[in-house]
Amino acid sequence: MELPAAELAVVVHCGPHDDIDVTYGRLGAWVVGHALAVAGPVSETYLVGPRDDPDPAAWRTEIGWPVFRLSLPPQDGPAEPA
Repeated sequence: MELPAAELAVVVHCGPHDDIDVTYGRLGAWVVGHALAVAGPVSETYLVGPRDDPDPAAWRTEIGWPVFRLSLPPQDGPAEPA
């Protein structure tokens, strides 16, 4: 299967999934704070999960949101005449 290229905002949640919503919230705040918007469905990649280690403290879940920039940052250079 081939997936299209995408820019992602990515974070790794460490530990059990009981509080993964907190990690989603932090990632969402980062996205908004950097003038980005979500461009598609979120993906989760289980780097270490229950099949790898029965201890929830060892679990690692990568969360990736496809994003795009809402606006371009200001360019440095000469000011426009008034």
